[in-house]
Amino acid sequence: MKMKAVVYEKYGPPDVLELREVEKPTPKANEVLIRIYATTATKYDCWMRSCTAPTGFGLLMRIASGIRKPKKPILGTELAGEIEAAGKDVTLFNKGDQVFGYPGMSMGAYAEYICLPEDGALAIKPANMTYDQAAAVQQGALTALYFLRKAKIQSGQKILVFGASGGVGLFAVQLARYFGAEVTGVCSTTKLELVKSMGADKVIDYTKEDFTKRGGTYDIIFDTMGKSPFSGSIRSLKKEGIYLFTTYGLTRLFRILWHNQTSSKKAISGLLEERAEDLMFLRELIEGGKLKAVIDRIYPLEQAAEAYRYVETGHKRGHVVITVEHNNKT
Repeated sequence: MKMKAVVYEKYGPPDVLELREVEKPTPKANEVLIRIYATTATKYDCWMRSCTAPTGFGLLMRIASGIRKPKKPILGTELAGEIEAAGKDVTLFNKGDQVFGYPGMSMGAYAEYICLPEDGALAIKPANMTYDQAAAVQQGALTALYFLRKAKIQSGQKILVFGASGGVGLFAVQLARYFGAEVTGVCSTTKLELVKSMGADKVIDYTKEDFTKRGGTYDIIFDTMGKSPFSGSIRSLKKEGIYLFTTYGLTRLFRILWHNQTSSKKAISGLLEERAEDLMFLRELIEGGKLKAVIDRIYPLEQAAEAYRYVETGHKRGHVVITVEHNNKT
């Protein structure tokens, strides 16, 4: 059987994406077949499509993605949908379950269907979220949760989130508030009110003010974009403060490694761990009204290239969702 999917067979601008018919996957014994209703367009997807990466990591990305052409021609790192079938050994899910999941670097969500292992980053969808909203949770919230836990965030601490209006930043603000921290969000002028509405105690407009020159100090500075000033940020940390990075180039990586050998202030980077139990924790927060997704724009699957163009403007507020229509969707 066939299904619709957005495929790319060469690296390049959004125009390399094409809507095609491809083979519908069949679940293995430990997998579930998910009918996808929503996915997202993220910065990571853009990197994969264009085979670009932060400075110094281009060769490694090319090796990982495919030297001449993409190894995995269907993008999409997060999804929400309904289980249509389950392999014979599956015990955690049943046909008809509404789920949200994170294929991560395996990708494959820009399609009508996907197969995922039942013990992967997959969980029952929050009851109070639509498919569109649930698809916009995983990458941003899992990333924010992972780094805040690495920093061992505690109630009463002061945290500054740089890039507070992005996919990771908005969840970092909300989760930091949940953990009891005092949150300062850094973003552009037009997004200040959005960041405040997510729970930030204070906001700083980076187009008008450099937070490193305000004189304040923080227990944690969380850079979700890789663009905060390194030396100034270190100076803005308390004695045992922690500097978190989700994105960084090779030069900054060397600075992180050198800094950690010479200072009581630590800089932490790392790769996201994909765990179902973290999705379940996030679901509890969402259903308890402690966490929500912010959707900027929604595009149908056939307009995936347009979604990418918008993401690459750098002006998105929260998440860009891609919907997948099915003729027999109920």
